[in-house]
Amino acid sequence: EVQLVESGGGLVQAGGSLRLSCAASGFTFDDYVIGWFRQAPGKEREGVSCIKTSDGSTYYADSVKGRFTISSDNAENTVYLQRNSLKPEDTAVYYCAAGRPWLTLSLWVKFARANYWGQGTQVNVSS
Repeated sequence: EVQLVESGGGLVQAGGSLRLSCAASGFTFDDYVIGWFRQAPGKEREGVSCIKTSDGSTYYADSVKGRFTISSDNAENTVYLQRNSLKPEDTAVYYCAAGRPWLTLSLWVKFARANYWGQGTQVNVSS
């Protein structure tokens, strides 16, 4: 059974940092793209970042570039999203998702080419 379990959400003040984790099981972790998406109340889901676990290549949305860093620990089947300089507009439910590589990472995120999704973790950034 495939499982993606997010953790690390919570409340943080603007300017602070928080690291999200996505623990994966049930599939060949080192041959997938693992991505983070977020959805704020009343807004559409937004692709934030993703990583290709086979070679470590990454993609970031413009809204988080320079503030967020995605990484993977293939030995632990875990992907991390380190988020610095958080802003109130980063408040959202963050979802981890996994899928096979497809064309480019930016297109993978844009078209949400994930087969598996986690339950999400809430992040609140106070001003």
